[in-house]
Amino acid sequence: MSTENKYLDDLSQIRSMMEKSTRFLSLSGLSGIFVGVVALLGAAVAQYFYTDMLNSRNQLTYGESMRDLVDSLQIKLFIVAAMVLLIALLGGYYFTARKAQKQGQKIWTKTSKDLLINLFVPLGVGGVFCFLLMDHHAYGFVAPAMLIFYGLALFGSSRYTFDDIRWLGVSEIVLGLFAMFFLGHGLLFWSIGFGLLHILYGASMYIKYDFKK
Repeated sequence: MSTENKYLDDLSQIRSMMEKSTRFLSLSGLSGIFVGVVALLGAAVAQYFYTDMLNSRNQLTYGESMRDLVDSLQIKLFIVAAMVLLIALLGGYYFTARKAQKQGQKIWTKTSKDLLINLFVPLGVGGVFCFLLMDHHAYGFVAPAMLIFYGLALFGSSRYTFDDIRWLGVSEIVLGLFAMFFLGHGLLFWSIGFGLLHILYGASMYIKYDFKK
């Protein structure tokens, strides 16, 4: 090996070591695919409950009102959302932990903790904001707000992981802003943002970073 090639190889190793110390690179593309599939299944269940509520309007019994049906739907959608979030987090953790184990890397490091902080602060604020929107019966703005805050969370935390996450965040923000012009179709945009985009980006990341490695 020539002196120049050895010098370039040393620089490459130093760069790789610095990148591993400042970025969480065990994020698995399979996590994104799993989250996307779970989100689409959750959206299908939510659509079923919504359609069932619409069909129940013509079958209201004595003492029941449309408000009762809406309140019941809200409870069902909240349960669905909570289950989707829980399953997505567990699945995402599983695939990421598995990749970290294969790479011989620790999953809980200062970098991964910084990533989670920068991810969950905007998500927490967005969650409170969406709850207030529902409390004021501004349901049409909930899905766009969820996409926008989620995109901001991804964009802010992307400095601690793959650059692909930054572009996923930008995509979610743009989709959320676009959804503001089509209020009443929130479930469709929610499915695209949390379902389809996750699957596309997850597949892209898996092929780019994980496939045959």
